[in-house]
Amino acid sequence: MKKLHLLLLILTGFYMQAQTAYDIVKKSDDKIRGVSSYAKIKIKAIRPSWSKEIIVKAWEKNKYYSVTLVVSPPKEKGIVFLMRKKEVWNYMPSIERTIKLPPSMMTQGWMGTDLTNDDMIKQSSILVDYTHKIVAEEKLNGMDTWKILLIPKKNAAVVWGKIILWIDKVNYNQIKGEYYDEDDFLINTITTSNFKNYDGRILPSHYEFIPEDKPGNKTVADYLEWKFGIKIPDKYFTTNYMKRLR
Repeated sequence: MKKLHLLLLILTGFYMQAQTAYDIVKKSDDKIRGVSSYAKIKIKAIRPSWSKEIIVKAWEKNKYYSVTLVVSPPKEKGIVFLMRKKEVWNYMPSIERTIKLPPSMMTQGWMGTDLTNDDMIKQSSILVDYTHKIVAEEKLNGMDTWKILLIPKKNAAVVWGKIILWIDKVNYNQIKGEYYDEDDFLINTITTSNFKNYDGRILPSHYEFIPEDKPGNKTVADYLEWKFGIKIPDKYFTTNYMKRLR
């Protein structure tokens, strides 16, 4: 039994070392997406003198299709963001118009928060658009993590000039992320905590987005619901259905 236990430890260690940075990032990314998913999220922008709370419902399918519906506050209820592969659309109920967003708008803030449109719509892919390299193994919040450097590929249409991710070695969750501009200045830091079981997946339920150049500002996101492997009608990801999404 001791020999078998030792063999298992050796094989486990070999497997851990055999994984590439891409394998680790892919496993982490697949875990939070799945084939399909639905989430209800409370997002709160916190400022030194005020705060704003938004609740959204979000559906995603096959990584290339996602749609986000604002359900509160009442003033912004019914706003919809839709991603279809590389196309991004926005429906504004106040003017009853659907517009296609250009790539240049992906860097802009999402509805007064510290999130960008790209963060919410997930247009850029950390798997396809970046190269990956393990640069260290570090202890973070009591967890053993891989520190992975992501550099955008040539001609990739992405927001960030560099990303550093800390991914834990047990559950493959992204514990921390640092997002840099093209001049290598740190712009945003994202941390995760309060891990919960969602359909058998241990995932962080609490996210904090902290802008580097705005002291006292941050945005927090809490997952109120998170379901995977659900059936989502194809019509959810069409521009014609955006105004009817509920």
